[in-house]
Amino acid sequence: MNGHSISSRPVVLLVEDELLVRMATADALTDAGFDVIETAHAQAALEVLQHRDDIRVLFTDVKMPGSMDGLELADLVRRRWPHILIVITSGHLTPESVSLPDDAVFIAKPYGEKAPAVVIQALLA
Repeated sequence: MNGHSISSRPVVLLVEDELLVRMATADALTDAGFDVIETAHAQAALEVLQHRDDIRVLFTDVKMPGSMDGLELADLVRRRWPHILIVITSGHLTPESVSLPDDAVFIAKPYGEKAPAVVIQALLA
């Protein structure tokens, strides 16, 4: 089987530069029935997006190293892959202080372990 097999589990692209937060979030999403692809910054996320056509959800932190932050990544995804659902998280910003892409959902950090899965399941419903 290759990495592009049709899975019944929705694929979430997780973009989070803090390793422990990324691992905990990935574990919680996996437990909730998602396939999770972990990346630490926007550049890596874009490489995944260019090579896979099964990504259903982008879950991204705003603040991360590199030339592009999570909001810029979300805007690009909204333009190039409009079918992908977007969830944005931040411990530094509020949804009022950022301009979210259309239909994007915001979760403030620190979030409860189950919060990402609950929000994503609601989006997919």
